Amino acid sequence: MAYIGKTPVIGNFQKCDSISVVNGQAAYTMQVGGANVSPQSENHMLVSLNGILQSPTDSFTVSGSTITFASALSTGDVIDFVMILGNVLDLGVPSDNTVSLAKLTATGTKDATTFLRGDNTFASAGGTNTPAFFVYKNSSQTISDATTTKVTWNTEVYDTHNAFASDKFTVPSGHAGKYHFTNFIHVYDENEVIDRISRSFRKNGSQVGVNDIRNTSANIVTRNSASSIILDLSAGDYIETYIYANTTDNSSFIVYGESQYYTYFYGYKIIE
Repeated sequence: MAYIGKTPVIGNFQKCDSISVVNGQAAYTMQVGGANVSPQSENHMLVSLNGILQSPTDSFTVSGSTITFASALSTGDVIDFVMILGNVLDLGVPSDNTVSLAKLTATGTKDATTFLRGDNTFASAGGTNTPAFFVYKNSSQTISDATTTKVTWNTEVYDTHNAFASDKFTVPSGHAGKYHFTNFIHVYDENEVIDRISRSFRKNGSQVGVNDIRNTSANIVTRNSASSIILDLSAGDYIETYIYANTTDNSSFIVYGESQYYTYFYGYKIIE
């Protein structure tokens, strides 16, 4: 890393070699192991003269590797020691296993299921795909020919946030985000061929996705297939499933319901 000025010396505590006093001399060279050393400043040093700690800037200053006392020293004065503390404003890298949780400002619960995020909070790893629901039809629904009709759902397998009611899923407060939805609808007409079928999702009453199939065979009287969609939803948004079909005799048709394996609808929030 580049610096303007001197590169900081981090946590490098050094005791300088002994310095012999020269009568009438105030400036002395500091060395460690015979090599010149340059402290960050006089404020990063401890200096004892004649058994008395000296006040930085008042009693001495430094420039490069030179320490200069405020007054010239005399024969008999003794420089007891010069300690260079390094950059004492920077702790440097702590030793292994020396920083406890109490020293962190992290919030949340630390346990085997959480991790520390970049914003200094503990969060659960992985997350869950909730809110989530799974509903199905356990009885059939008669639909008028060539009429777009909402599919009704009368059995819940699960509904984690009690968010599915009145044949629609509503995003609970505090759970905005991206959601995945799938419906699987089994349609048949006992007497005539189903010429066309469309399954669609509606968000707040407006169509947002449609799966349209047109019949190319003269013998198909049943259709069953799945449709899926991913939507970015806000709290209070609701999702419904609609069906449209027309038959060759323009009669009503059946959305078959018996168990969760025939006609079903599910959704869940995607982990982001």
